[in-house]
Amino acid sequence: MTTPLARNRNYTLLWSGQALAEVGFSATMIAFPLLVLAVTGSPVAAGLVLSADATAQLLAGLPAGALVDRWDRRKIMLACEAAQVLALGGLVVAIWLDTATVAHMVAVAAVLGVCRALFEPAEDACLPKLVPDEQLATAVAMNSARSSLGQMAGTALGGALFAVTRWLPFLVDLLTHCAAFLALLFLRVPPSPRGPSAERHFLREIGEGLRWVWRHREVRATAACAVVLNLFFTAFYVVVIVLAEQRGVAKAEIGVMAAMLGVGGVLGALAAPRLHRVLGPHKSIAAVFWAVTLLTPLAAPVHDGYLLGALFAGMAFLAPTANTTISTHQLLLTPDQLRGRLSGVLAVVVGTAGAAGPLVGGALTQLLPAHQAVLVCAAGIALVTAFVTVSPTLRRYAERKEETA
Repeated sequence: MTTPLARNRNYTLLWSGQALAEVGFSATMIAFPLLVLAVTGSPVAAGLVLSADATAQLLAGLPAGALVDRWDRRKIMLACEAAQVLALGGLVVAIWLDTATVAHMVAVAAVLGVCRALFEPAEDACLPKLVPDEQLATAVAMNSARSSLGQMAGTALGGALFAVTRWLPFLVDLLTHCAAFLALLFLRVPPSPRGPSAERHFLREIGEGLRWVWRHREVRATAACAVVLNLFFTAFYVVVIVLAEQRGVAKAEIGVMAAMLGVGGVLGALAAPRLHRVLGPHKSIAAVFWAVTLLTPLAAPVHDGYLLGALFAGMAFLAPTANTTISTHQLLLTPDQLRGRLSGVLAVVVGTAGAAGPLVGGALTQLLPAHQAVLVCAAGIALVTAFVTVSPTLRRYAERKEETA
């Protein structure tokens, strides 16, 4: 008889430790721009610090995936938590002494980005070793819920703590990573089988990960669709913020509107295991594309921030189901010795689209009225939805042994 996931000691240790770390990280990400503005008064410097985190994660993504497949994954996760504790500790002391500089903050943000680039593929690669195959979809969904809850709680907490004193959000983040480090000390990951030792070529190993993604039609197709959706949706997010401001929506309503993405994500993650089973693979993936396609153009005539928030929640609700279907299948399809590189490659590909999306959204609002920019984003999403709907590869997703191309 399979042990319930809630009584799986190793998975519970990993989940609970990272739930705390997610809260701390989100608190730091909202406090960072506030700190830079308080120290320098420069919005450009605030953007530079946040960009350092995202840029470091993207640049480290491919090498990180190869390292995860080379080294002990539990030790990588422990090292990442320790590095973040040290980086945050130095920042807390600098803020306390009123000696924090933009260069110091950029360095800390870069450390956090590199650690996430390493930690996330290490955790993804460990997951199939910690839970049985039949519970993997539920574990993936619960990890998605953890991320959404951490983002919601941490964002609210970070602003409140910063209002008390500047260094407090970063100290709380430090303490959450200490707790995550302690949880990982008690984690037991079954050893991964290793092939015969041979001379290794780091760039060749990165190339193997890229070729694995390219050769598998299902992986390649879902990655391409995710890139397009992520690009247009993040552009749409910026456009809607501009639209709300132009229509006089109160700042408090805009905050609630943005938070509703997290609410939809949490509710969707809780429903994802059941929806994953009921809908089947193709419908699980197509449903989120159709939901976003139908709801996106509705933002153009809406003037109420709370209604826009409800649209955001609706768009986010089915995303965890699609993510559960895709991630579970990819982890089971990929050999253990390539799972780190799979995660690293996909994180870089999708993350690049997410980083470019706000730039696209900003450009659209400069060239077009905001309500027309909404429709441009809706058209881009509709095109990729049509592809998802008719694609033979996606219609047979996870229902047969994949052929390579």
